[in-house]
Amino acid sequence: MKKLKDKVLEIASVAQECPEKFQQICFEVLLKHALSGSTQPSPPPQPKTDANSKAQKKEPESVVEKSIQTQDDILQTDLHVKVRHVLEKYGVTIEHVNQLFYKEGANILPLFDDLKTTRTSESQIRITLIQCFLNAIQSGNFSTSLETVQEEAIKRKCYDSKNWTNNFTNNAALFDFGEKFTRKIPTIRLSEQGKTELTDLIKELQ
Repeated sequence: MKKLKDKVLEIASVAQECPEKFQQICFEVLLKHALSGSTQPSPPPQPKTDANSKAQKKEPESVVEKSIQTQDDILQTDLHVKVRHVLEKYGVTIEHVNQLFYKEGANILPLFDDLKTTRTSESQIRITLIQCFLNAIQSGNFSTSLETVQEEAIKRKCYDSKNWTNNFTNNAALFDFGEKFTRKIPTIRLSEQGKTELTDLIKELQ
């Protein structure tokens, strides 16, 4: 009983420190709190966590993320045996290849945009070498159609219709198209020197 009396006196003393118009209210609140025996208010209930709601809030994969997941390195086994022999002969590794190309499904695509030349004639020849290589990876034939080369040259804005024939004639040693190049030739094939030029280009574009 004495503890209760002391508590009430303590509460009254605290209440007197409040402004006069709040003393009564302060006293009643403190007394009620003391009699209830609680020392601190109960914490508010926490909302229930729904595991399914977290799953539902997961952001969907972006188009870029999905695209990245479908891009793979080119493996040694992806290369035709003839291509492997040429690359080994001229010191080009699979790491060199993966620096410039990647595999997306059944397609081999370039990673680079820069042909590292500002000359239109040289760009035309480099495009031809690269297209021959892309075709050889699966078929083993270092060849490409002139239509494919022309389309890529137009795409890269380096197509020179006036010097188209001359560019191939001036670089005849790189190709195996017989005695003379003509626009009627549907397919152009690399000579042994052309394969050497190709492997040098792969190293240069790194």
